[in-house]
Amino acid sequence: MSKRNVTVRMKADYEYVASNLQGNQVDIDMYDAPNKKAQSPMDLLLSALGGCSAIDAVLMMKKKRKTIEDFFIEVEGTRNDGVPSFYTHIHMKFVLVSPDAKEEEFAKVVALSVDKYCSVASSLKSEITYSSVVQRP
Repeated sequence: MSKRNVTVRMKADYEYVASNLQGNQVDIDMYDAPNKKAQSPMDLLLSALGGCSAIDAVLMMKKKRKTIEDFFIEVEGTRNDGVPSFYTHIHMKFVLVSPDAKEEEFAKVVALSVDKYCSVASSLKSEITYSSVVQRP
C-alpha cells in the first residue's frame, strides 16, 4: 500500500493552502464571487476527478496514434440541498477535437479511463456518469 499526504494550512478564516510532501501548493478559499480567488474544496474534488480521468484518456488516444488538437472535460456536480451538501451526481463530458478519432473508440477510452484507471473516481461514493464527444477542427 502506498500513502499520500497533504497538509492544509489556514491563511485566513476562509483561505487555506494545501501542500504535498514535494512542496507543491494549491490555494483554497470559501469566498463567494466576486471575492473568490481560488477553488473551493468541492471544486477541487471535481478538478481532481477531471484531471485524473483526462490523463489516461489522452495517453490512450495517443497510443492509438490519434491526432489531438484539443481536449477538455466539463465536470458538473449536483449537490445535496441539506448539510452536508455532498455531490449526489457527477457528470463528465469528455470532448476531443480530432480529425481522425472515431466516436466508438473514444467512448471506449473514456469508459476505461473512468471505470478502470481513475483512482479519484474509484475513491468516490457518488454516482459518476460520463459522455464523450469528438469535435472536428
